[in-house]
Amino acid sequence: MNILCDMIYELGRASRGRLIAEAPLKVFSSGRPSFLTSVTLPPVAGSCRLTVKPVKMKIWASEHIFNHPWETVTKAAMQKYPNPMNPSVFGVDVLDRSVDTEGRLHSTRLLSTEWGLPAMAKSIIGVTRSCTYVQEQSVVDPREKTFELKSTNISFTNLVSVDEKLTYKPHPQDPEKTVLTQEALISVKGVSLSSYLEGLMAKTISVNAGKGREAMEWVIRRLNTEIEELAATARGTMRAPMAAAVADQ
Repeated sequence: MNILCDMIYELGRASRGRLIAEAPLKVFSSGRPSFLTSVTLPPVAGSCRLTVKPVKMKIWASEHIFNHPWETVTKAAMQKYPNPMNPSVFGVDVLDRSVDTEGRLHSTRLLSTEWGLPAMAKSIIGVTRSCTYVQEQSVVDPREKTFELKSTNISFTNLVSVDEKLTYKPHPQDPEKTVLTQEALISVKGVSLSSYLEGLMAKTISVNAGKGREAMEWVIRRLNTEIEELAATARGTMRAPMAAAVADQ
């Protein structure tokens, strides 16, 4: 918090000793998000009194087992969208991709999504559409066999905050299977019936998660079909010269 205090001090020295945020600032304390609502500045930098209001939120979590090895599931997850089984994600743009010194693949993507909120929820929030942009950051570690994705919405952030995390790991008892753990923190702020809306959004996320798993299976089937077709083509290419050689004899 001292670094945050120093930054606020430099920004607010001319504010006569007290700085009130125009909008709550999201901060994290002990791993849980809170909202910074006001700051009292001291005569010198290095310390300040922060007024922090804990966030009420909805927590959603699930676990799913794919009957495919981790390598196959990871390839499918990287090629998951766009997908007819889950049309809620209709656009994917890669913003950055790099490999670190330990061989881990880091990716940052921008997803264009449709949350599919009920009309009542849109009315309460005060929006006519539920199309939003989501920033996704992922790390693939081929050595440890982990694939972790973290995403957060960058639209409607003054009304809704959805922080989601997905982790793919090999099944501890069966290397031919993969375990997906998924969790989301949902917070609706600044509107009435926030708990009700958080529940609706949790249900929407649950439905979309089911569609996402169906989308994964669809991609895996497509990849397996492509591999089989390539193998058949390769076998045919090899047989042709052999048949010609036999005919010449």
